[in-house]
Amino acid sequence: MKLETLALAFLAATAIGGVAWVFIYPLLSGERHAEKRRASVARAEPVRASSGDRTQRSRRQQVENSLKEIEERSKKEKKRPLNSRIAQAGLSWSKQKFFVISGILGFLAFAITLLFDGGLLAAVTLAFAAGLGLPRWMLGFLKKRREKKFLAALPDAVDVIVRGIKAGLPLFESIKVVAADAPQPLRGEFLAIIETQAIGMPLGDACLRLYDRMPLPEVNFFGIVVAIQQKSGGNLSEALGNLSKVLRDRKKMAEKIQAMSMEAKSSAGIIGSLPPIMMFLVYVTTPQYISLLWTEPVGRIMLAGCLFWMAAGIFVMKKMINFDF
Repeated sequence: MKLETLALAFLAATAIGGVAWVFIYPLLSGERHAEKRRASVARAEPVRASSGDRTQRSRRQQVENSLKEIEERSKKEKKRPLNSRIAQAGLSWSKQKFFVISGILGFLAFAITLLFDGGLLAAVTLAFAAGLGLPRWMLGFLKKRREKKFLAALPDAVDVIVRGIKAGLPLFESIKVVAADAPQPLRGEFLAIIETQAIGMPLGDACLRLYDRMPLPEVNFFGIVVAIQQKSGGNLSEALGNLSKVLRDRKKMAEKIQAMSMEAKSSAGIIGSLPPIMMFLVYVTTPQYISLLWTEPVGRIMLAGCLFWMAAGIFVMKKMINFDF
């Protein structure tokens, strides 16, 4: 009983002391008065804005307006049409040609599955995957490969532009030098900038349109820098020099992330390859045991369900491993 009383008394004393420390101690120690005095001393007197301050404020306002316009445009164009995705993959196909190839792939998958007596359900499933999934996967693969080549050459191209501007060349002439000597696909994209500007579009807008054909953050940075400089002025060589450093730092960060995630990627590859390897080994040793999966209707349904869940697991592992920055 005495121990409980002492514990309650200790807790009550602690609570009272805490309340006194929070509310009473600042009044007694003069901290509130000191804070008020510091605030009154630190309060700046209103001064008239000079012409330089007004110019700086106007330039800052122009930059903010440009960034808002670019952000609104990117929000509107999140869902890109099929023609844009085909162009981003570096193909010259039309939309009709893409649909024809998709239909041919779907028909071939359907016919081959029925030819090997795979069942109508399996044939429809494989035709759907081959007709809709395979062509779009191919577009994504070609797009990523093209973007990697573009990013590998972009920092050197920006450095060439910076050196040309410092030597006295206009920005348009420096872009021409890059378009003449850079490797593909960067050469083709910069030639598109030159052609777009030649028909009357401002150079800043032409550089911003590069993001439509190559949707990368680094390309967006380049377009924003050029567009803002065209509208509000400034030291373009310094801005592009800083951009080149940012691009190289992002490349180093991407390589570091890839090195750190290689263990997880190898583990995901091993986990994903174990089921088909085990199926193959069982088929080699005892084919009559596993052949029920494609000879019986229930086995086909089970096999289709296994393929679906394996694809879902691989997709989830890919999302967990790949990092956006």
